[in-house]
Formats: sequence, structure tokens, C-alpha cells
Amino acid sequence: MRRKRFVVVVALLALLAAIAEPAYDHVQGAAFVVRAAGMQGTPRAVANWVAEDRVAVSDVTVPWRGGELRGRVYRPPSPGGPPALVVPGVHAGGIDEPRLVQFAEDVASTGRVVVAAELPDLKAYSITPRTTDMIEDAALWLATRSGHARHGRVGVMGISFAGGLSIVAAARPPVRDHVAFVMSFGGHGDLPRTLRYLLTGIQPDGAQRPPHDYGVAIVLLGVADRVVPPEQAQPLREAIRAFLHASHVDMWDKAQGQEEFARARRLAEDLAEPARTLMGYVNDRDVASLGPVLLPHVAELGGDAALSPASGAVPTFPVYLLHGTDDNVIPAVESSLLAATLRERGAEVRQLATPLITHAEVDRSAAARAVWDLVRFWSSLLDER
Repeated sequence: MRRKRFVVVVALLALLAAIAEPAYDHVQGAAFVVRAAGMQGTPRAVANWVAEDRVAVSDVTVPWRGGELRGRVYRPPSPGGPPALVVPGVHAGGIDEPRLVQFAEDVASTGRVVVAAELPDLKAYSITPRTTDMIEDAALWLATRSGHARHGRVGVMGISFAGGLSIVAAARPPVRDHVAFVMSFGGHGDLPRTLRYLLTGIQPDGAQRPPHDYGVAIVLLGVADRVVPPEQAQPLREAIRAFLHASHVDMWDKAQGQEEFARARRLAEDLAEPARTLMGYVNDRDVASLGPVLLPHVAELGGDAALSPASGAVPTFPVYLLHGTDDNVIPAVESSLLAATLRERGAEVRQLATPLITHAEVDRSAAARAVWDLVRFWSSLLDER
């Protein structure tokens, strides 16, 4: 029944496109949603009417003040509008992560050049101020020196923790006048606030939601040298990275994932105390025991001004905040609170929390109203010039 409602919505949008030119932007939004959700059959056929399937993909080197970043260009046959810089979140796959690749291709299929830039610290599960510098420099390069931005303006799309960092980066003076829009896809508004949720399961609005257990592992990785003796910090970090790698592998290969989790447990057995106990909490996904140990270090780990858009410069461009209502990595209330803060400070913000999104990933089924809301969100964003 849900699938039928989805087909009806998309078909009606296609009919509107034949009647009224303004509806075309909504068809573009619908086409994006269909492709991002991996829909087939009638919805995909309608989406293909307006999508550009022949996206050319090539590698590129993106300069930043500290060196170079791996990049990848997705170019449709007839690009138009500002190119989009896409930056992935905390994930070992970086720009090779399959969902990130699909997202970049889906955006490019709407007719704009996409450049994905890899952020090495986030790829290594570390949220750092210099990552914001990387996003700033990559956006400025794309706008002024890449050859892809004819009018010197770009959009920036940040996934997960890169979403909040992208807003901070794009609002900085060197690049802000070149920014057409920024989208935060499942991102945070205040990093210490988000980290407290991951360690306690209590959202900023007081609601309780069990957090994703990998969050405590990322926090422990960042503060390892503050909770164990110096000689234990590096072996502990190696064990944590083994666990995080196992979590990544487990998404695609359950059998191999279990082998990698077993390796993380073996590394834990070789650790001295207290590192061994802390790593045991990680392997057991014991947020309740590990969270209180890490909570005193949240402000120091995430308190740099470069890490939280809620306290950064006011954006002079439209900000789009997209979030899954049931996100247990960065709760959806983060986008709601950030939207309120930015609006109070005079920024233009469009915010949507939707059941169609998990954590920075489009779901494959939904009621017609939720689909329509998501279509309108993407239609507005894709119309930005």
C-alpha cells in the first residue's frame, strides 16, 4: 500500500510537469528522492525522464592550507547551477563509501557538478578543528579555481558530523560570499551537546533515546590519553580502531565482520588496566558503564568554536537542515535547535525531520505525506542558484 501511494505521488508530479512549468522543480525533487531511495518500476521510470544518467566520474586533487585532499568529480553532460561540494562524515570509507558515492551520483543526476572531498581526520574517526579548515578551503577552491563554478558560487553538502562543520566553514569571511547554500544532512548544531547525548542517551529536550553504541567508541578514541596512562593510550586507540573497522565491515559482510570483532576482543585482552576494562566496555557496547567515565571530557573534546555552528558566525546564505526523526547517532532535535538558533540570529533556514531518513540515508518506504515533504525540501534546495 505504501509503495502504491509513492507511485501515485510521483506520477502526479510528472503530470503537473506537463501542465505547468513551475512544477518542474518538484519533479526534479521527486526524481532525486526516487533515485536516492533505490526505487524501481514506475517511480524510477518517471525519475529517469528528468535525470541525467550519463554522469562522468573522475578523480581530482583538492588543495587546502595543510596539503591536499583526495577528491572525485561527478559531472553530468549539461551541468547548470552552482556546483556542489559534498563532504562525508565520520566513516572509514571516505569518498569511496558506497552510500556517499550513490548520494553524489544522485545529486549530479539533477544536472549539477558534484565534487566529493575526503576529510582524513573524519575518515580516521576524529572530529577536529582542522577539518573545518579543510571544508572551507575546498569550498573556496571549488568556487574560484576549479573551473566548475562559472559564477563563482557553490553549494556545500555535509553528511553527519561534516554537516555542522560545513555550516561553520561556509560562514567564514574568505568563502561566505561564494556560497549559494549549505545543507547539513543528519548533522549537529552543538558538538558537546551531541557528545553528551551519545554518552548518556538523554537528548537536549530531555527525551531518552538509546544512542548508537559506536558513539562512545569515537569519544574514547578522542580522549584516550586523558583516561589511561600515557603508555596505554596508543594500544587502546589501536583496539578501538579495530572495533570501528569491524563495525564498518559488518555492514556489508556479517561473517567477516564477526572475525574483525573477534580481533578487537583479542587486542583488548592484551591491554593493561585500566585500558583493558575500558576496551571491554567498547566491545560489549556498554554505553551505561563507559559513558560516565568519558562525560567529564566532553567540553574539552568538542568545545572548539570551529566545531559547532550554533555558536559560529551567522550564515549569509540559505541553510538546509535535513534529519531522520529516529536518528540515534545525532538526534533530530539537534537540527531543530540549530534552526531556531540560526533564525533568531537572522539566518534563512529550511529544516525537515522525516521518517524517510535513518542517519544520513534515505529509507525505501514511506507514507505519501512524508514523501511529499521530502520532495518539497529537495526541490527547494535544487532550485538554489
